[in-house]
Amino acid sequence: MANRVQLLQKALEKSKMEGYLVSNENAILYFAGFFGGYRLLIPASGEAVLYVYSVNYEAAKEIAKNCTVELLKRGEDADKRLAGMARKLKLRSIGFDSLEFSAHNKLQKALKRIGLRSASQMVWDLRRVKDASEITCIRRAAELTDVAAKTAAEALKPGIREHELAAEVEYAMRARGSEGTAFDTIVASGPRSAFCHGGCTSRKIQRGELIQFDVGARYCHYAADLTRTFVIGKPTPKQRRMYEIVQQAQEMAFQEIRNGVKARQVDAAARKLIEKNGFGENFPHGLGHGVGLDVHEQPTLNTVSKDILATGNVVTDEPGIYVIGYGGIRIEDTVVVKKEGAERLTKAPYNLEV
Repeated sequence: MANRVQLLQKALEKSKMEGYLVSNENAILYFAGFFGGYRLLIPASGEAVLYVYSVNYEAAKEIAKNCTVELLKRGEDADKRLAGMARKLKLRSIGFDSLEFSAHNKLQKALKRIGLRSASQMVWDLRRVKDASEITCIRRAAELTDVAAKTAAEALKPGIREHELAAEVEYAMRARGSEGTAFDTIVASGPRSAFCHGGCTSRKIQRGELIQFDVGARYCHYAADLTRTFVIGKPTPKQRRMYEIVQQAQEMAFQEIRNGVKARQVDAAARKLIEKNGFGENFPHGLGHGVGLDVHEQPTLNTVSKDILATGNVVTDEPGIYVIGYGGIRIEDTVVVKKEGAERLTKAPYNLEV
């Protein structure tokens, strides 16, 4: 793993801050290679310090990289401990990624004259571009997610309940090495498929209705994200037409994904086609989002995004059409941006009929 602490320190050199406090667990994982830390204090120069409670201390000593590990004792005031270290390092201004309002006020009180400044974008500027090791993890997560799609297509039959199908696919991913799901699996059938995030219920799936299936595996903490839409039996002409529009829109957006392109331009490629076919009001969400340690992260692909795609971004391409009271269709893949074009990491077939 590249020394990402040093990358952040280089960014600190260009800022007016002399240190950075990482609180988000996934961000701590990104820098220190360990999930379960409480805070990571990174000075502009010198060694980073990871603070952990006793339940994770021994594991952190063995696993954490690019930092020293400090034990927070039971009942100890962690903020006073952090403030003491900040004063020892002679820090006058500290950036941070995310703190709840009450936690911010408590820490600022402990720091006294040391400034505390919100600077989450400094971390996202690093995290949004994946290195080779991260892409390898996401690629494996995508392969496991493809297993879920294959399992779903094979397991679908009239009368199976949505939560039963979710259990089948989650077991299949786990059995092959997934650390778990990247998010709660969505199996939304019939009229419920018109809900963008319809969740999963005990409803029995029926022949001839639309089934929205959205799933993601997690591997080495990294996520993948995929959606397929199915019909048990022969689709109706309306279902097939809606599906073909979404599939074409997804492909048009995919062809736009490349280094240097505006994210909203990718969204527009899919949206214009859907609008042209009379379903503009039935595509209420953005085209996609970044994927990594979080399943939703930067960059964002929607109509108002100011992001510009760069080599190493991993994003979703997921247009949809949702008709309330009837049903919905979404097709989604996890995609890595390359110097020339892009590559789909999820590769499950696009089969409407099962």
